[in-house]
Amino acid sequence: MKKKILPITLQVAVLLQFLIVSASALTSTKYIDKLCEMQSVEDKTFCLQTLSANPLAASATGLLPLAEVVIRGIDLPYAKLLVKSADRAIEKIPALKEQFKECQDSFLRIVMSLKSAASELKVSPDTANYDAMICFDETKRVKEVIGKNEDVTSKSLIEMTLRMEKLIFLALGATEVVGG
Repeated sequence: MKKKILPITLQVAVLLQFLIVSASALTSTKYIDKLCEMQSVEDKTFCLQTLSANPLAASATGLLPLAEVVIRGIDLPYAKLLVKSADRAIEKIPALKEQFKECQDSFLRIVMSLKSAASELKVSPDTANYDAMICFDETKRVKEVIGKNEDVTSKSLIEMTLRMEKLIFLALGATEVVGG
């Protein structure tokens, strides 16, 4: 009799763990869906794929934690990567040093704006939204400076800049979902 009770108890314990994990995943999916439905998020598919693939976003326990992951955990690291990429571009093609330096400065301003947005997110989502919105001024500047260049390095930076724009839309959605 004891042999049957133990396996049943074990089965119930495993089932409960599965149900708890599943419920948690459904909750975080609900938050991701809500953020991706925000008006400022232009590419809903990109939003869903990006956030669902990020473990921190996928396990967010609320809208504010998800918004913080978007800005601090996804957008900011990518903007910092752009700064480093522009630095490598300067080393790679010295003839375009001035152009790449302008791009690097724009990417640094994006980093600063996103840091500001992250710090304002809880206190003033509207201010955070503005901080994220002005990042588009910088991506526009990058496209103006190197958008017509034919070299592979410039084209690569432009592709990365276009991805940054998609991520900025996610940051805008993050500020909107927190602001209500």
